Amino acid sequence: MLTKFFLFSFLLYITRSPILAIILLLVILYVLDRRYVGLTPSLFKPFSRNRRINRLKEELRANPHASTSRFELARLYVAQKKYHEAWGHLEQIERAMEESADYHFEVGVCHLKLGRIEAGETHIFRALELNPRVGYGDPYLQLAEAYRTTEPEKAIAMLEQFRQVNSSSCEAYYRLGQLYEQLGRGEDARRAYRETLEIYRSLPKYNKRKQRRWAILARFKA
Repeated sequence: MLTKFFLFSFLLYITRSPILAIILLLVILYVLDRRYVGLTPSLFKPFSRNRRINRLKEELRANPHASTSRFELARLYVAQKKYHEAWGHLEQIERAMEESADYHFEVGVCHLKLGRIEAGETHIFRALELNPRVGYGDPYLQLAEAYRTTEPEKAIAMLEQFRQVNSSSCEAYYRLGQLYEQLGRGEDARRAYRETLEIYRSLPKYNKRKQRRWAILARFKA
């Protein structure tokens, strides 16, 4: 907080404008966060994603049977949390991609997010059957999130599976702590948060940037 105050004072001295100083301070903090922490979302990714979506739509107008382009479009819609739109495209390529683990994973995510838990389970477990490492463990996180409020014990089991696939994931241990908190298991939750920090400290430098967000959140909890 003291550093921010001195930085603001310096910017105010340079600009002679409180409003401009605040804007510059926010820009600097945003750039530093995106570079070193990652708590704030990217302001530019949505624009590049929308450009790609528009290109894919043009490709599909020219060639409606291009299953690869349609699948990529569906994935981008999933990233935008537009699950109905994504599902509409995934339905059209079911026959062409029925043996694809990635396809079943995306279909499963759509079902889960649309509240169709049983169908989501079926497709995600099919994806894992085709490729146990599909999504590098993300299917287990998706299932854990789906079970979180209704079946927390089942959610914990999914996170334990995720830990086996991706033992260096700070996110898995942090989410595990959240679930333990939800179950009223305070000591287990604190242990999970401490493990999050221990894993983060053991990571190589190139991987710490991606995991830093969860370590910071765990530090407040631990």
